[in-house]
Amino acid sequence: MLVQIHTDKNIEGGSRFTEYFTTEIKNELARFDEIVTRVEVHITDENGNKSTPNDKKCVIEAKVEKKQPIAVTANADSPEKAFFEALEKIQRVLDTTVEKIKEH
Repeated sequence: MLVQIHTDKNIEGGSRFTEYFTTEIKNELARFDEIVTRVEVHITDENGNKSTPNDKKCVIEAKVEKKQPIAVTANADSPEKAFFEALEKIQRVLDTTVEKIKEH
């Protein structure tokens, strides 16, 4: 599974940041290795330099073999919180997708 982490200019996305999120994705989504070919994470600060509640946004898109890509979005006060909320959502959606694949 290929993992790509993208941040906008308002989020400091150094190598430690990228390595940490990549490791979390691979650990949490390991059971989907057979069907997920790529995961893209996009973390943005929707208000730039302004500080408002829930202004950090994380979109996680999973490319599933022979299916349309699946994307989820989460907003929170920090990039980390938004990431983990989106990670929980993508796990639930992938669980549902796997169940539907097994039914067919």
